[in-house]
Amino acid sequence: MSANDFSDRVRGPRIDLTTGLSSDDDALIVGLISAAEGDDDPSLLLVDDLLDDATAEQLSESLKALGATGATGEITKVPAPAALPVGLVVSVGLGAAANLDDAEAVRQAAGTAIRAVDGSARVVSTLSAAGVGPAAEGSYLGAYRFDETRSDKSRSAKRPPATVLLAVDAKTKQDKAELDHALIVADSVAIARDFVNTPPNILFPAEFAERARVLASKAGLRVEILDEVELAKGGYGGIIGVGQGSSRKPRLVRLTHEAKGAERTVALVGKGVTFDTGGISIKPAAGMDQMTSDMGGAAAVIASTIAAARLDVPVTVIATVPMAENMPSSTAQRPGDVLTQYGGTTVEVLNTDAEGRLILADAIVRACEDKPDFLIDTATLTGAQMVALGTRTPGVLGTDDFRDCVAATSQAVGDNGWPMPMPTELRGDLDSRVADLANVTNHRWGGMLSAAIFLREFVTEGLDWAHIDVAGPAFNSGGPWGYTAKGGTGVPVRTIVAVIEDIAGDPSQQ
Repeated sequence: MSANDFSDRVRGPRIDLTTGLSSDDDALIVGLISAAEGDDDPSLLLVDDLLDDATAEQLSESLKALGATGATGEITKVPAPAALPVGLVVSVGLGAAANLDDAEAVRQAAGTAIRAVDGSARVVSTLSAAGVGPAAEGSYLGAYRFDETRSDKSRSAKRPPATVLLAVDAKTKQDKAELDHALIVADSVAIARDFVNTPPNILFPAEFAERARVLASKAGLRVEILDEVELAKGGYGGIIGVGQGSSRKPRLVRLTHEAKGAERTVALVGKGVTFDTGGISIKPAAGMDQMTSDMGGAAAVIASTIAAARLDVPVTVIATVPMAENMPSSTAQRPGDVLTQYGGTTVEVLNTDAEGRLILADAIVRACEDKPDFLIDTATLTGAQMVALGTRTPGVLGTDDFRDCVAATSQAVGDNGWPMPMPTELRGDLDSRVADLANVTNHRWGGMLSAAIFLREFVTEGLDWAHIDVAGPAFNSGGPWGYTAKGGTGVPVRTIVAVIEDIAGDPSQQ
């Protein structure tokens, strides 16, 4: 797939608003709430006046006969009552009634339901009664699939619905604005997923940079790309050091959304290791194929910057994205080498598999030269993140107040980031015998924390900074769940976009 084809790819269904069913619709999605204590019957979540009382009662009886309980994520399919112009009704469990006020519960239900209607051309979902934006976002992301590298014979014959219609009382301006915003954010998440899901023999640094350039240019962003010659000349020792073992040379991509009249600037930095063998400190073979996702941070940063442009957020956003492939070869850096990072700090490379922090350090120093008001970096940085928090919970570290703000925002949008500390005593373990810093400690304890402490050495003092470790959350190695597909997840695009919007709209942050 060429860079232009990649940028033009349709990543999700078209989602519109409607006020009712028509003969063109194939299926109806309804939400089912678990029975309250002392109540035997689960309840349907329906848009007012969409179904008459008799039809609603008939549908409820059919679902009850099939054992539907409304348990979270439960899917039940029944033939539609004769009064409805569709052939199929699909109920999805929402759990307790309180979940109707929980945007993430609605997103998860919408994603689960949309996968259950594969093969339908057009469906209507009533989940918008609990929120147009969450229902749209969950539907779009739940329908996502990546089959661009499959041949025709292996592509699924079933496709997600070409059109998902959200049933609402009226097409109000507020509903339309909420829908448009949700679709831009969801499509940006899907862009990040596409990057992560593209195999590393196709998405190497130069190609990654080119695809980023095409996407960004179409969104109206300013683009700058440094190749290996310019990186070496500029003193980007971390990026050069990590990339020197590969025949596919590194890049640094800079994307700028320059909002007119903006008073604040947000710097974004994302780790873009297009494949990580560990270098000379090579990884075990088991699971190494998942290192195709080691550029998940870069994918999220690129997608978030594009989203900021498409949303016309009144904040200047500058992304600095280092890209390299970490390979073992006769030209690869060795454990014990000392490199000079951009800006002059020297680092002893004790472990070549702790490479992400080396390229991030260069990019962070460069990003700080723009004198931003806020800095967010994100990376699939440490296995220790998964040990501490599992595969679905990003670790958020940084300056205390901004860290807590980012973590709270992450939880609100469904990315589920969790604030983590940077203990003072771990800093001394990064001292080097021969350089300013070592890239790892001499023990395994608190690896996620010490990695952030390493990065802090390159952040301008006093700058509001957050580091988001998504080593596990950026890639789903299991089966699909909710609106999360197998493979790239797009975490933490929604977090970054929401934080940028908060900065634009919250006077306390300006």
